[in-house]
Amino acid sequence: MSTTTNISGRPPTSMVDLLNGFVIELRNAGLPVSLTENLDAMEAVQHIPIEDRDAFKYALGATLIKNNAHWRAFETVFEVYFSLRGPEYKLAEGEESELDDLWREMQEGDQEGEGAAGGGAMDALTPEEIAQMLMQALLNGDEAMMRALAKQAVKRFAGMEPGRPVGGTYYLYRTLRNLDLDGMLDQLMEQTGQDAPGGELTNLEERLERDEFEHRIDEFKKEIEAEIRRRLVADRGVEAMAKTLRKPLPEDVEFMHASRDEMQSLKKALQPLTRKLAARLARKRKHGRKGPLDFRNTVRHSLSYGGVPAEPKFKYPRPSKPELMVVADISGSVAAFARFTLMLVYAISGQFSKVRSFVFIDGIDEVTEYFRATEDIQEAIHRVNTEADVVWVDGHSDYGHAFEVFWERYGKDVGPKTTVLLLGDARNNYHASQSWVVKEMHHKARHVYWLNPEPKSYWNTGDSIVGDYGAHTDGVYECRNLRQLESFVEKLA
Repeated sequence: MSTTTNISGRPPTSMVDLLNGFVIELRNAGLPVSLTENLDAMEAVQHIPIEDRDAFKYALGATLIKNNAHWRAFETVFEVYFSLRGPEYKLAEGEESELDDLWREMQEGDQEGEGAAGGGAMDALTPEEIAQMLMQALLNGDEAMMRALAKQAVKRFAGMEPGRPVGGTYYLYRTLRNLDLDGMLDQLMEQTGQDAPGGELTNLEERLERDEFEHRIDEFKKEIEAEIRRRLVADRGVEAMAKTLRKPLPEDVEFMHASRDEMQSLKKALQPLTRKLAARLARKRKHGRKGPLDFRNTVRHSLSYGGVPAEPKFKYPRPSKPELMVVADISGSVAAFARFTLMLVYAISGQFSKVRSFVFIDGIDEVTEYFRATEDIQEAIHRVNTEADVVWVDGHSDYGHAFEVFWERYGKDVGPKTTVLLLGDARNNYHASQSWVVKEMHHKARHVYWLNPEPKSYWNTGDSIVGDYGAHTDGVYECRNLRQLESFVEKLA
């Protein structure tokens, strides 16, 4: 199937519908795709055949994706919507794909040889024969053969049944378990060593060969995943599979429930986010014509025009940079949220005149010096987690005691230029709230905000007393992910 255009110069209706569904799913996954970018994508695919999957994918990616952190989500949706081996993309009558040609050649060769395949059908091959063919394909780097064997392996070993509510991971596990690819890697290395001059590889040759075979095995696994995905799409439909495979973007991953891999994605997303946020805040601080008319300055400049006020002058606002105090709960339940908030705040610390940081569990400690002593924020965060003196009695959250100690030690430093950020879920383990401390902060400080990483529906349930504290702040904000945290910090500065 090719993306030929019709008389109007646009892609065929079926392709327009497909691209429209694809873009809708990207938006459902959280990717910001504008109407202009959608039109650019439709223009681009007019010049690229859909059979060239890589070129087709990168053309769509170049027109629809603006953030490298969104690429993984884009690829997942693309693989669901544009599987060349799916029933939606049957070749025109009389045409045959490279895979079908290879399949026929293998069948004809088996029929001529009347080997163990028994009549030449791929379905009649034993698991041992499939393993031997796969080993030869991996040795030779035969991609077409690997695609054919991936299809046969899924058909033979995955045990897929129409309508069965089982995820693709289970089918992948069953297929790979029967193929024993780890053992095949050892066989490949052994065979390569035997074929080498002298019957032995040098250390460098062995390393290079191992890397190459591991790459080929990874590609074969991807072919198996693609075949499983194609079959699931054929059984359940594109929309259902896209919804099942949908994963949150890095900026939408919840701090309190992120897996290890998602934490790594969050760290990667944080650096470009801080650069963008710092630039945006700097632009906000530039003078603009938002102040009142400066009548005296206007009249003075009108003298050069003979007293005619042809060039109005304005009083430009001069916003001051706020002083910032961050008081963060770093107990287990909200530690990740506090860590990312501190990283974000210090990455854009140039937008504040002063930043001081305090961390607590049931005791409290100032950690400002940890960030001043190094430019590596990750190192500072590590010191916070390992060196801060935050345990008073049993290491369970006690907001009331921590706030009392904060006010006793540092309350005199809170002034009319200070913005105080309180970070935590306010789950106080049924201790006294001592909310009067937050009330005193609010009286002395410029602003007091509370950032809570829990969903609003969880607030004031169980031992959560966020309402007791929130009544004395300028606002309690839900900050479950980077997107919400970015939105709040932009308002703050």
